[in-house]
Amino acid sequence: MPEDVRIRLDGRDLVVPSDITVAAALLNARVDIFRSSVNAEPRGPVCGMGVCYECRVRVDGVAHRRACTEPVREGMEVSTLG
Repeated sequence: MPEDVRIRLDGRDLVVPSDITVAAALLNARVDIFRSSVNAEPRGPVCGMGVCYECRVRVDGVAHRRACTEPVREGMEVSTLG
């Protein structure tokens, strides 16, 4: 059984299973808008396998990380705010 890890999402702490992706953690937390397009349109996961790049978030200060391919880890900082 996976252990839980704590991640920080847009300034709030979440406790999530250690064997899921960032996208799964965000969706489980009822976050479905991960970023905005250049035209300010909401974007979120589409393909779930890293092909479409719609689920990009900032992870530990690094922009454009694909949330659907990024595994969660203890202490990770995730931002959907750009």
